Amino acid sequence: MDDKEKQYAVLFLNLVMWFQAMAMQQMGKLKNPVSDKIERDMEQARLTIDMLDMLHAKTKGNLDEEEGKFFNHILSELKLNFVDELNKDKKAAAAAPDAPAASQTAAPQAPENTEPARERAAQAPHDTESAPEAAAPTKKSDEPDDDTTPA
Repeated sequence: MDDKEKQYAVLFLNLVMWFQAMAMQQMGKLKNPVSDKIERDMEQARLTIDMLDMLHAKTKGNLDEEEGKFFNHILSELKLNFVDELNKDKKAAAAAPDAPAASQTAAPQAPENTEPARERAAQAPHDTESAPEAAAPTKKSDEPDDDTTPA
């Protein structure tokens, strides 16, 4: 591997980590370094994770084994954290159904079109030593949502 390829590998991993940090901030798991506050925007977190999913699909077959394992681990971690945050919102809404969530006016809903991401997660090889076994399942868009009413 020449110097340019090494530089690209480092830049690629930094890009993935940048998206990871951004999604964690958007889920309220990390402080925003600019405002020094915990800020939460689950729609933006979903978009960031979807962008990483797209990047993962577009780079399939072009990553070495280490990069692939790293990318799979990051995606699994983000998806599990996203589902965890959605479950927290559902529990908070069930505990106080008349009051809006403290961090948002409405509880975020699962992504409407998660089929491609779920298929890629199921097909992608997972590193059982360093990553969770699989991305957390999400509901299909045609399944009824028990906790929320359609907008």
